[in-house]
Amino acid sequence: MAIEKRHDGDTPESRRSYGGDAEFWSSLGLDIEKMTPKAQAVTGIVTGGAVLLGAAAIILFTNFWWLIFVFGWFLFPALGAFARGVAGLVDAPKEERPPENDKERELLGVMREKGELTPAQAAMETSLSVREADGMLKELAEGGHLDVRARGGGLFYALWDHDRDERDGGSER
Repeated sequence: MAIEKRHDGDTPESRRSYGGDAEFWSSLGLDIEKMTPKAQAVTGIVTGGAVLLGAAAIILFTNFWWLIFVFGWFLFPALGAFARGVAGLVDAPKEERPPENDKERELLGVMREKGELTPAQAAMETSLSVREADGMLKELAEGGHLDVRARGGGLFYALWDHDRDERDGGSER
């Protein structure tokens, strides 16, 4: 009987990101891997609390105190779900930039590709409306970030061309 070895490390055990408690949660009808980190943490706390309350009731009100050891084993998956949820909340990516900055980045990316744009062209190439593109282009131009060129009765906005500015500045001297 030949045993096939895989060198890429892709096995079901290596794909499972956290311990073997997935079987415990699936027997309860929960897919813990697909839950959000917050839901995982809450599930861990609720399950752990229920186990501890059940264990306390058995110890206090019955003669089956030895069942605390059985209940103790149910705390491990609950603790694992809680720890996984807290780790996911800590590692959750923060919103890097506000949505307005995304639109500006989109506009500047198109401007880099096309060279120069009118507000109408910017609206056609991006998700911005003509009014939004016009306002954003004017604001960038007023801040000195864009070069404004008037041609044929229209305003064209472009990124500054440093090579051209150096050539023009050098010829004037």
